Amino acid sequence: MREDVGEVTASLHRPVTDSSRSKPVPYDSFEWQQEPPPSNGVPRSAWNRQHKRLSRWHRPYTLILLILDLISGVAASHLAATYIEKSRSGFLGRSLGFLHGEELFLFFAYVVLPLGWLILLWANGAYDRRYLGLGSEEFKRVVRTSVTVVACVSLLAFATKAPLSRGTVAAVSIMALLFLVCGRVIARQVLHFARRKTGHGAHRMILVGTLPEALEVYTAVTRSPAAGLIPVAIHITDGYAAARGIETPVPVYAARDVLSLVREVGADTIAVCGSASAEPGELRRLAWQLEGTGVDLVVAPQLTDIAGPRVHIRPIEGLPLLHVEEPTLSGPGWLAKNLLDRVAAGLGLLLISPILLFIALGIRLSDPGPVFFRQPRVGHEGRTFRVWKFRTMYVDAEERKRTLEELNESDGMLFKMKNDPRIFSFGAKLRATSLDELPQLINVLKGEMSLVGPRPLPADDGDYLGDVRRRLLVRPGITGLWQVSGRSDLSWDEAVRLDLYYVDNWSLTYDLSILWRTIWVVLKRKGAY
Repeated sequence: MREDVGEVTASLHRPVTDSSRSKPVPYDSFEWQQEPPPSNGVPRSAWNRQHKRLSRWHRPYTLILLILDLISGVAASHLAATYIEKSRSGFLGRSLGFLHGEELFLFFAYVVLPLGWLILLWANGAYDRRYLGLGSEEFKRVVRTSVTVVACVSLLAFATKAPLSRGTVAAVSIMALLFLVCGRVIARQVLHFARRKTGHGAHRMILVGTLPEALEVYTAVTRSPAAGLIPVAIHITDGYAAARGIETPVPVYAARDVLSLVREVGADTIAVCGSASAEPGELRRLAWQLEGTGVDLVVAPQLTDIAGPRVHIRPIEGLPLLHVEEPTLSGPGWLAKNLLDRVAAGLGLLLISPILLFIALGIRLSDPGPVFFRQPRVGHEGRTFRVWKFRTMYVDAEERKRTLEELNESDGMLFKMKNDPRIFSFGAKLRATSLDELPQLINVLKGEMSLVGPRPLPADDGDYLGDVRRRLLVRPGITGLWQVSGRSDLSWDEAVRLDLYYVDNWSLTYDLSILWRTIWVVLKRKGAY
């Protein structure tokens, strides 16, 4: 029998414990529409939509990106025109209508080329709202555009037989690319800050599916407030009785019209979770129902911790099949990673050798004993090696550890205490700044570790069965996804999940992004103890 449960009971709903989620979300991030008329299907023209998308943060954000990109193009042209003597060589003695020589150069440098950047960025999808604010796809499209710009300029110079300075073309392209990327990084950081602190620029979602599936999606999307996905309600498909007595972070509804629920809770996105997306015809009819309403529809399949590049959609007779590729742990990219590790480690040891000597002197003055701490750790494919670290504890730390076991603040294989009495004062400073990890460049140079990878665990603290053993498919790293996501503040299960995510979704671009994030994490000293 169908139950009427339009109102959620107080015993079912509990407030969100995460402070970043418990703040009220401003309603100016979407357009409120009281009672839109029924949809008659897709409009013939996108310009004649009766109802624009309810989520509208991307409009001003895209305008800001357009301005920043235009400034980047103009700035690159200005620097080249100012500091490169041969920049005007291809325009001297040429004319176009009423423009001659210098005027023609200025017209192309400050009008045609910057506008050409904007047009090609738009054509390459660099302003597509699906890629803005998260992930690396936005920056890949910017890089692709820079290659297109160089190709177009070269083709135009060949067609007109203009003797353009190749150095000028290269300088403008490289500077424009750097300015574009920096501008978008800054814009993204501002967007993430607004999402975390105020809720502006976020999507308000209704999760549709069974309660366990909806709660799993809720946990996944709320891990990163910067993603801008805020679940505001759950519409369960397995009946209201399935949710009785269960605490939920947002209100739960059942047997409701989805569109009326969207208007009631002020949502702009519907996420269909797990098995609800597999019901024959239901998802298609929901998509029809949402046409022309301005509400976004997303599907969250029961496929977690798999990055986008590994997932491809292959439609067969109207059935969209998700094809999941195997992790890429070999090939040219893997070879480039190994080469980058060895070169960076060798150069790094040479460049920071004065710093290493200063740290070694500080350790000897703080506590007599060895400068380095070496401990067996488990590496690639289960092989053990001895990790190099600067010693940050008193020489009798291992003996004193037995008396502190009950004070362990970690739920995993490592012993962690925020105020560990075994650490001397200079060692605490090394840990806070992560300088004690620098000698691990020796392990990287020897091929035992990598710059980026799962953290190396002690060889005597576990048998590495089950999911944990999958971490051994790659070499452990000096830094990794767990380090840039919370370090010692994370639970053991969360740390393992992040390490496995890295193994399954590794790429050279991902490594570079983790290295970049590591700089800011070290400066903030978050989770280092």
